[in-house]
Amino acid sequence: MNERPVTALGVIAVGWSISGLLVLLGFAIWKLSTYTLESLQMHLNWMHWLVLIGFTGFMAHSEGYKGFQKNFSPRFAARTKYLLANSTPVQCIFAPFFCMGYFHAPAKRVFTTITLTIMIIVFILLFRYIPQPWKGLLDAGVVIGLIWGMISTIFHCTKAISNPECNWNAEILDGRTNSANNFH
Repeated sequence: MNERPVTALGVIAVGWSISGLLVLLGFAIWKLSTYTLESLQMHLNWMHWLVLIGFTGFMAHSEGYKGFQKNFSPRFAARTKYLLANSTPVQCIFAPFFCMGYFHAPAKRVFTTITLTIMIIVFILLFRYIPQPWKGLLDAGVVIGLIWGMISTIFHCTKAISNPECNWNAEILDGRTNSANNFH
C-alpha cells in the first residue's frame, strides 16, 4: 500500500484526538476517584471488601482488558493513524469523536458506539443514587478499567503511529467511495 504523506492537518487531528480522549478519561478518573477515596475512609466490613475486590477484578477484565485493550484502543489507534495523512477539516475538528467511531464508520460501529455511550450515561445517572460506601467501592472498579484504558490507548496509539507494519482495523467508512476502508 502506498502511504500518503503526513499533513499538518493530520498532525493537529492526531494531537487533538489523543489529548481529547485522555482529558475525557482523566476527568472521569479524577471525579470517580474522589468517591472511591471517600468510601475507603469509612468503616468497611467484609462484605464491602468483597464487593470492592470482586467488582474491581470484574471491571479490570471486562472494561480494561476486553473493552479497551482488545477492542477500543486498537481501533482508536488505527483511526488516529489514518488521520495523519487523510484528515479532512471535519475529521480534524471532531477528531476524538471520529476516532471513537461516531462517524465515518460502518453503520454497525456507529450504532454500537452510540448505544454504548447511552448505556454509560444511564449507568452514571443510576450510580448517583447508590449510597456510600457502595458507590465509591463500585467506582473503584470503573477507575481501574479507565486507567487500564488510558494506558492501553497510549500504548496502541504510540505503536500504530511509530510502526508502519501496524495493521489494526480502523473501520473507516470513506465518504468519497462509500465503502469500508480497513486501513493497515
